[in-house]
Amino acid sequence: MNAKIAVLPGDGIGPEIVKQALKVIEAVNRKFGHSFEYSHHLVGAAAIDATGNPYPDETHEACMQSDAVLFGAIGHPRFDNDPSCKVRPEQGLLKMRKELGLFANIRPVSTFKSLIHKSPLRTELVDGVDFVVIRELTGGIYFGEPRGRSENGETAFDTCVYSRFEIERIGRLGFEFARKRNKRLTAVDKANVLATSRLWRETMQRLAPEYPDVELSFMFVDNAAMQLIQWPKGFDVIVTENMFGDILTDEASVITGSLGLLPSASTGIHTSVFEPIHGSYPQAAGKNIANPVATILSAALMYEYAFHAMDEGKAIREAVEASFTEGIVTVDLAGENKSFSTEEVGDWIAGRI
Repeated sequence: MNAKIAVLPGDGIGPEIVKQALKVIEAVNRKFGHSFEYSHHLVGAAAIDATGNPYPDETHEACMQSDAVLFGAIGHPRFDNDPSCKVRPEQGLLKMRKELGLFANIRPVSTFKSLIHKSPLRTELVDGVDFVVIRELTGGIYFGEPRGRSENGETAFDTCVYSRFEIERIGRLGFEFARKRNKRLTAVDKANVLATSRLWRETMQRLAPEYPDVELSFMFVDNAAMQLIQWPKGFDVIVTENMFGDILTDEASVITGSLGLLPSASTGIHTSVFEPIHGSYPQAAGKNIANPVATILSAALMYEYAFHAMDEGKAIREAVEASFTEGIVTVDLAGENKSFSTEEVGDWIAGRI
């Protein structure tokens, strides 16, 4: 297999963790006889510094011409701490999702046997957790218009907008995922308060007869937030809107014991983007301490979702699991035991493959 991969390291720890994922990808390609052609491009704060644009046209064209995109993270404190900034790194991420048509973010959440003790939840609650969150990615309040502030600056407003087409598109994906798993789909909304959520619920109810083998249930987002902690094994596939999905998946990451463990895939109209769910962690940038596993597991998703190469994805997962069993982990997971650097973890996993 030959493929073109656009590499967008981004900001903060992004370059460090992406470097480790590329090591692992090359190890997989040597093992299975594949060849990838890489091109590196700017996004986020790094792109603002170089071009003034958080998602330059050159980066977009490279993504459009690639078979998959490996993405690190974006964000920088100097933008977070200045609400008056007109151009922000996160605008690059939103623009990339919109222009590439990345309407679905797929986030698998599962625990690792050797790391169960790292979860803040009791073992009996997290042992065996295995669900998928499918988050709508290009609609809702993050993209709605109008938005802004009043002339005197004392009032601000955002608009949440969804069309039936957008909900049907992501809803069908949720049903299809559930059909391939345990045939249980939970649609998370706030239909008791929000008009957009009532459209979500109505649309999901309309779709349900087309998937008679899938059990569809509904849950308000506040209840879902509680259930994720009280009984996470009760979920199989969750489908929800943009902001709810953003918040719930970060909450779900705590179940595994570290934000540095969960990968994601953003798929849609053009190419697909594979990235860890965490942010740029600027406090750790350049210190060689960041956990690269979420990015490495995102590479596993890339093989499986972009190239339907299941054995390659399995090889990565098995090597990652072995690294946990052997204690080859970064400081966020090491506790009182010896910790390993970002580079050392990446080298070990690539070597294991």
